[in-house]
Amino acid sequence: MIPAPSFLRHGPSEPQSPVVVSVPHAGRDYPLPLRAALQLPLEALRPLEDRHADAIALEAVRGETLFIAGRARAWIDLNRAENERDPRIDDGASLSGQPQSSKIRSGLGLVPRRAGAAGDFLRRRLSDEEVRARIAADHRPYHEAVAAALAAARARFGVAVLLDVHSMPPLGHGRARIVLGDRFGKSASARFMGRIEGAARAHGLACAANAPYSGGHILNRHGDPRRGIHAIQIEFCRALYLDAALDRPGLGLAAAAAALRAMIDAAADEAMPAALAAE
Repeated sequence: MIPAPSFLRHGPSEPQSPVVVSVPHAGRDYPLPLRAALQLPLEALRPLEDRHADAIALEAVRGETLFIAGRARAWIDLNRAENERDPRIDDGASLSGQPQSSKIRSGLGLVPRRAGAAGDFLRRRLSDEEVRARIAADHRPYHEAVAAALAAARARFGVAVLLDVHSMPPLGHGRARIVLGDRFGKSASARFMGRIEGAARAHGLACAANAPYSGGHILNRHGDPRRGIHAIQIEFCRALYLDAALDRPGLGLAAAAAALRAMIDAAADEAMPAALAAE
């Protein structure tokens, strides 16, 4: 059997926009070695997914470069650094030199250990070789491809903007439906955050910035405003675009995609002065 691709790249070979879109946590491919190591039903791992967030991006993009991860987050988390390894399940964790962050302690390291309230889902430890193989086959190629797309966009337009699309559980009545993250100003210029927030609010969506989600490794790795590369995480409330069970795409998908489209357009428009100067 031919394995499913680690990720899919959509868009032309040469960038047509300064905006690059990434969807790293919506993968639904659970490789057989993972399935064989489970001590919980496969359905218990769904809380780790940004359930069908890829559907928002696929409907929203119009020629922008788009990356969609295929592997499930339970296999490897693209929003964690290569050395964020969990010693409770990973025999190579002691080799990483990474202090245990709160994410690792809670079971959400490079290879997750826990799936929400269901708890620990692996029934055996992982060897250093297994985790290194996942890094080489899935983690590193994704980031290399995103970095290459951003470099090409910056070379053509003078600036590049990464919009990293995620989804979040409902935060509660009256709370934000969109959370934008820029690592508290470290991964993007405030002008891009302002334009994107304005686009979301114009679609009637209450927004918050950096709380409770400020972005992770993807923004840390790829966002470099001083070099003209800006990276912003966009968290969509799952109630916006999924059905009542928060499982399948629902009636709100088109509206969520329209909001993302507006955010893409706003980011591209904000980049235009640099793009015109680069021509």
